[in-house]
Amino acid sequence: MQLPFGDGSVDICYSSNVLEHVSEPWRMADEMVRVTRPGGITFISYTVWFGPWGGHETAPWHYLGGDRARRRYFRRHGHEPKNKFGESLYPVTVRAGLDWARTQTGAEVLDVIPRYNPRAARWLTRVPLVREVVTWNLVVVLRRR
Repeated sequence: MQLPFGDGSVDICYSSNVLEHVSEPWRMADEMVRVTRPGGITFISYTVWFGPWGGHETAPWHYLGGDRARRRYFRRHGHEPKNKFGESLYPVTVRAGLDWARTQTGAEVLDVIPRYNPRAARWLTRVPLVREVVTWNLVVVLRRR
């Protein structure tokens, strides 16, 4: 997965609710940082798998497993969900986002916050397990070095 832009070619690289739809989300995030110019901003926001809408239209049944939720959706609606677990929907977690952000050598992490109610809920990103359920959507903002 490579973005069709040269290194440092954009001022702002923005992704909203895409990361959970690619099979290699952190490779995509690395690419976003790569194409951002030094001093530029990379903004990544994604739906957290264990949040209430992590399974998208299969929620809340994704809590019992993505494949199981997909099968249940098919039985109930007579067709596959638009977002198919393992094909176009992947389980991306808060922890994975925090781990990825910590490893960034080419960018400074400016903020990691819940997208919804960021001021009130910011502290929740520091509470393991709880953050996975109550952070519906995580935002990671970086400045390219």
